[in-house]
Amino acid sequence: MNSNLVEIDGSEGEGGGQILRSALALAMLTQRPVKVFNIRAHRAKPGLQPQHLLCVRAAATICGAYYKGGSLGSSVLYFEPGPVQAGDYRFAIGTAGATGLVLHTLYLPLALGGERPSEITITGGTHTAQAPCYHFLATTWAAYMARIGIRVELTLVRPGFYPRGGGEIRAVIHPCQRVRGLTLLSSPPLTTAHGISASADLPESVAQRQARRLSSRLKSDGVESHVSIEHWTAANPGTMAAVIFRQTPVPTLFFALGERGKPAELVADEAADQALAFRQRQAPVDPHSADQILLPLALSDETSEYRVSEITRHTTTNVETVRKFVDRAIILRVNDDKTGIVSLPARI
Repeated sequence: MNSNLVEIDGSEGEGGGQILRSALALAMLTQRPVKVFNIRAHRAKPGLQPQHLLCVRAAATICGAYYKGGSLGSSVLYFEPGPVQAGDYRFAIGTAGATGLVLHTLYLPLALGGERPSEITITGGTHTAQAPCYHFLATTWAAYMARIGIRVELTLVRPGFYPRGGGEIRAVIHPCQRVRGLTLLSSPPLTTAHGISASADLPESVAQRQARRLSSRLKSDGVESHVSIEHWTAANPGTMAAVIFRQTPVPTLFFALGERGKPAELVADEAADQALAFRQRQAPVDPHSADQILLPLALSDETSEYRVSEITRHTTTNVETVRKFVDRAIILRVNDDKTGIVSLPARI
């Protein structure tokens, strides 16, 4: 057994696919082999599902890795990375699995290990439940990356909803010499917002109803908004409602998705509920970004400190995963209401 091997229990903490994705990225970044066991053990469908399996295969492709256990339903994976190679890559999930989560596995190794820009095209779901949608990636995540020195250009080729997927995103990832630290401790009052109400292959009235409800909910909480209506073409029908606060240090997007039998008003309510809860906490960083920016900041030599509207299990789990690979102090200060501060002191 390689003495440099990192072993991770995939059922600990949040216990989902995030542990696998972070472990793959960190293995490539540190050039350490990793064994993940009990992968997604407590999920309804445990083990590697199509989008997780593609994360493994895509990671292996960009670094020429040797791996065992890379099959559908596998609960154990051994992954031994090689040097990361910049290039143009195309990956197809084959289902409505989240394209953004595959991108999250690959972008940092390519940014820090590539000698030239890499272009990644991923087909699958672009707007799916329990994953960052394309608009969140392009609006919020990419803006955070730019702020810490990582340049990612994103394009939505076509949207893809559950159950067919069929969507496509394209990302150009530029080489990054170093990751800058990030300090975000305050946010101005959020009094205005931009909204998006989009539907694909549904009557125009669906997006209009979403837009009216979104405007009404925001206005009733003292937020003036302009909601744009968009009509898309996709492999199957779908809807999205989103709220963007551009007054925050990084534009912050919250979204909700439609599904069969779900009223348009409920889609708008779900997006509004998230946005207004965030507004009430008066913190600059949203819960989803909190764990997504942790990994790159852990590789920076500079101090980082940011206030989060909610410290989730995704964040605490990602902290523990990072610590298994990187000797870096990460301090979480969590309040009774789950707001908190994430601190990474500068390396000495």
